[in-house]
Amino acid sequence: MIPVLDTNAWIEKLRELERPGADNILAFYEHRFGAICRDPRLMLAPLDDHLVHRGDGVFETIRFTERKVIHLDAHLRRLANSAAGLSLTLPCPIEEIRDIVLAVAKAGDEPEGNIRILSGRGPGGFGIALKECPQSSLYVAAYRVPVRTDAWYDKGLTAFRSDVPVKPAMFARLKTTNYLSAVFMTLEAMQKHMDVALTFDANDCLTEAAIANVAVVDAKGALVLPEFKNALVGTVATKAMELAKTFMPVEIRPIPQAELDSVREMMILGTAHECIGVTHFEGRPIGDGKTGPVAHKLRKLIREDLLAGGEAF
Repeated sequence: MIPVLDTNAWIEKLRELERPGADNILAFYEHRFGAICRDPRLMLAPLDDHLVHRGDGVFETIRFTERKVIHLDAHLRRLANSAAGLSLTLPCPIEEIRDIVLAVAKAGDEPEGNIRILSGRGPGGFGIALKECPQSSLYVAAYRVPVRTDAWYDKGLTAFRSDVPVKPAMFARLKTTNYLSAVFMTLEAMQKHMDVALTFDANDCLTEAAIANVAVVDAKGALVLPEFKNALVGTVATKAMELAKTFMPVEIRPIPQAELDSVREMMILGTAHECIGVTHFEGRPIGDGKTGPVAHKLRKLIREDLLAGGEAF
């Protein structure tokens, strides 16, 4: 028979349970408490938060390195824009969220890692009506991430055309917690024993990777990114375009799949990847089948920019 536990027994059981991923959790904040905790066993979200059972929420993933949070204000602007797109009122001003992020990073007390911000419609019921939720939720966590080696960047990634439909524009431009398409794309990559799935629109034009932007160096030597009609505008992609303009032409335009046969380079741009070359697409080499000079240079410039900027904690 399944036992029914009282409050004290439930909390005691919670403290005894093994928590997968606990070693990677550094610190977290929850707005209902208005406080930070370092015990990963207590990092829990209410089941009736619409963030959990409806995917009704927004999020950001932010890198910190050498005890500095990178591109913080750009991420917070995008968080606010995504929330506005959902008619979601954040539970506190964006300036306060900024302070919370820095406080959580400081409480985590490690020089390298990621910050995850999540804001949902809030707890209040298991329906879909927004009026169930009297106040939106806010969760901020600092956690460890694997360190990427030079060998990983030098090797590059393999990519293929995903069978997952491209996201409609109204969803693609908002960073919501509804990431099921990215889950399917990741599953595809595992099944195909490749690294990255890429989506294409109805006109067979490149859009994005599962959790990152994609760019190419075309036959004329320009850095080209797909139009952001069915793709999120990434903070790293934005910075990459800014940096690339100092040494090469940069364009935003449609990239037909047929053009990929003639591009010199392809690369993935994102918080998790920074900048890494794609060496093969659909089993065929991109350029000479190795990470190209532009990808190497952009990675170096992006890394230098990360280390030069950032908000110290």
